[in-house]
Amino acid sequence: MNLDALKLEIETALAEEGLAIFYGHTRALEPSEVVYWDVEHYPDYKLFLKAAKAAGSQLLVLHHHSLTSDQVDDVLDELEACDMPREEYRSIERKLQDLRVYEGFTCSIELSFDHGGRMYMMGFRSEWYRELLEIQGDLEILGGAGPDLDDEEDESGMGGYFSRN
Repeated sequence: MNLDALKLEIETALAEEGLAIFYGHTRALEPSEVVYWDVEHYPDYKLFLKAAKAAGSQLLVLHHHSLTSDQVDDVLDELEACDMPREEYRSIERKLQDLRVYEGFTCSIELSFDHGGRMYMMGFRSEWYRELLEIQGDLEILGGAGPDLDDEEDESGMGGYFSRN
């Protein structure tokens, strides 16, 4: 899924629906009651927009995140701290270096709105970003807690928020 194209498509659809866009930071860490959209069974963001409109929302928060070289570097630093067989180390290192081609590309999108004291959220992640987060999680288990790739946008503990097919 090309999230750069999807972000533009979502912005266009919001404008066409007469919904205001608030470009915000991730809301995944907000201490409020959150209801997550089932992206796995209902991946069409237009259904989410329809639900927002039906709930009377005129404002949706849109957050998108692009992969940075620092994120890949952080995971490489975690790799260096792990004790593992050389062949496995080199394999993971190659995977991480291969992910550098995605630097600057949108790796996650989050849409949200508030209604009745709850926050409703829908999110998307690219497959390659999921791979990076999976490697990071595995390395954290092997080497203990390290730098968190998602300090800015911790969506990893979001239950059904993101499809992890």
